[in-house]
Amino acid sequence: MTLNETIARLRAGHLMVRDAREWDELSTGLGRAYDSNDDELIEQLQPQFLQSWRTVTRYVLRDTFDAAGIAVTDPSHPWGIATLTAKGTSCEPLLCHAGEASTERVGTAIGGGLQLLNFADTMTNYTDCLTRLFDGLD
Repeated sequence: MTLNETIARLRAGHLMVRDAREWDELSTGLGRAYDSNDDELIEQLQPQFLQSWRTVTRYVLRDTFDAAGIAVTDPSHPWGIATLTAKGTSCEPLLCHAGEASTERVGTAIGGGLQLLNFADTMTNYTDCLTRLFDGLD
């Protein structure tokens, strides 16, 4: 499977669950909940946000990643989607800006100024990660 095929399937898999507008609304809503310290809303949106990304990657896209020779394991970063590994190279697409990413626990990360990515930016982050993996497959 080529990089472009994998990216197309990745995007389609996530859009089967929610359209881009819904992903963006979830990200924005969760960010606002953290900004306003609305613990009840955080408890409602955070698991939905994190698990949606992680479940699509791990289960819906399982055949896609298997065909590309990419292993999918749990993320190590609180805002990571998954750890992707191919031929000894690993990367972890994040749901936040990488320059601001820390390993703080999820609940305190936003209060520290962390910004969640919208759907398009998450796809770009994911594509960059996959590009590094496919470079290692050559």
